[in-house]
Amino acid sequence: MPSARAALFAVPLALGVLGTAVAPAGATSHHHRPSTSLTCRGEGVDPKAAVRYKIATLIHAPLSTVWKLQTQVERWPSWQAHVEGVKRLDHGRFREGSAFHWTTPVPATSSTPASTMGITSTVQQLKRNSCLRWTGPADSEGIHIDGTHVWNFTKVRDGVLVRTEETHTGPQVDANVPEATAILKAGLDTWVSELKTAAEARSGCRH
Repeated sequence: MPSARAALFAVPLALGVLGTAVAPAGATSHHHRPSTSLTCRGEGVDPKAAVRYKIATLIHAPLSTVWKLQTQVERWPSWQAHVEGVKRLDHGRFREGSAFHWTTPVPATSSTPASTMGITSTVQQLKRNSCLRWTGPADSEGIHIDGTHVWNFTKVRDGVLVRTEETHTGPQVDANVPEATAILKAGLDTWVSELKTAAEARSGCRH
């Protein structure tokens, strides 16, 4: 329900969603917002959700590196500053049906205090080295969100074009769509920026 931070997220709600309050300075300078809705194996985000955000960026690193960073969810805390912990709820290769529980701080809003959000994300669709879609609930003090998060990874000449789109629904976010959308935007901007930084560092690229 993310980025930082998101089955939730599958939402990711967390970073990807309510993960961070402020994106890193200059983060959006590398991002290009896609104009069409994203899908994975024909399934996309919630078409009825009022809270939604999508973003894209070019990462100068091998596709295998980007995919590994994103799907080795237990290691998210090593490169996502706003992911406090992740626990896989299944074993083996990350696949359709895989689930994981993760926590991330969420900022105070006009109606709720700052707190820690617990997210349980379940992978609904997956195509190796191509796309991910997960869904699930995110809960913290006074907040319940249902999120859907889609990621697309496309190998291009200079690296990998990463695109992501997420939607949130729930009484609290639906009550203040502009505020909830701003929080989601900040979280996803941060997530994508941190993924780019981590992947390029691992591959030795500097752009």
